[in-house]
Amino acid sequence: MKLSLICVGSLKERHWREAVQEYAKRLSAYCQLTIIEVKDEKTPEGASAAQEEQIRAKEGRRILEKIRDRSCVVILDIQGQRMSSELFSAEHERWETEGRGELCLVIGGSLGLSEELRARANHRVSFSDMTFPHQLMRVILLEQLYRSYRIRRHEPYHK
Repeated sequence: MKLSLICVGSLKERHWREAVQEYAKRLSAYCQLTIIEVKDEKTPEGASAAQEEQIRAKEGRRILEKIRDRSCVVILDIQGQRMSSELFSAEHERWETEGRGELCLVIGGSLGLSEELRARANHRVSFSDMTFPHQLMRVILLEQLYRSYRIRRHEPYHK
């Protein structure tokens, strides 16, 4: 299974990089994980709605360039479906089948996702109504993917 995680921006702090590396190592037993970082755009102080839309569009195009045509695309979106870990695991399995072995998960930039990227998405997932730092969200998503594989294989995992 090929699983791509596309993220806007890079991890600068060591503790975030180490947490991502730990889950990437754990996931290597279940899938071929690729983490792709695309450049984030700087948002000027007091940016207008039009400027913010331009930034989302630029970041969205960078993300779309990294997505294969046949991939099943799941975006993290505050307006997406909320689910338990068990339901996420079941959906994750379905997404893998839908993508014929290529699943692409996307974490957008600080201003959110472009309309073009939303239109390309096959599914939208929300982890909460709260907003999390992108670095933390990357770790949370990888942990839930790892938990998903463990659930599907009936392997023990702490609760």
